[in-house]
Amino acid sequence: MELLAPSLDRLPAYVDALQRGWSPDTERDEARDEELLEIRQSPEAFVKKMDDPQAQGGPIRLPDGSFVPRLPSFRRWIWDGEFAGAIGMRWTPGSPDLPPTCLGHLGYTVVPWKRGLGYAKAAVALMLPEARKQNLPYVEIVTGVDNVASQRVILANGGTLIERFRKGAQYGGTEALRYRIAL
Repeated sequence: MELLAPSLDRLPAYVDALQRGWSPDTERDEARDEELLEIRQSPEAFVKKMDDPQAQGGPIRLPDGSFVPRLPSFRRWIWDGEFAGAIGMRWTPGSPDLPPTCLGHLGYTVVPWKRGLGYAKAAVALMLPEARKQNLPYVEIVTGVDNVASQRVILANGGTLIERFRKGAQYGGTEALRYRIAL
């Protein structure tokens, strides 16, 4: 398993995962259809927006339909010879703090047919050196209180639970857990 930058030659595998029902956004299933539309409109623009360390892309849609400014970010595809999932990193330049509308530095999801293979754990481990390159002293990851698999991924990568909290209204106000991994 490796992390690869999104590319046009691998885009058909990504599209296949979307068409099979996987969503890159664990908070918004409709992101799947939005991305399929973006890809149909301009595959090149879609792939390019996956690497946006200068936050030049457009705003981000939150689960309640509101929009917030984009943070510097990039996404990598989890690859095992075929598309297996995605992991993204976002940050605030010069600070480890994130705006309240951003739930964590790292977000990841594995396609259902490849879960349980340790890919999320390995992907997080591979992203930690990338976070260090942004001079972050730690990364935060938020997961649902019932998402035991994700909690295990975070703990296996040295995560420490720092709080149980309610997400903002834009995320439905549900309870969540915030973990921190020291870098």
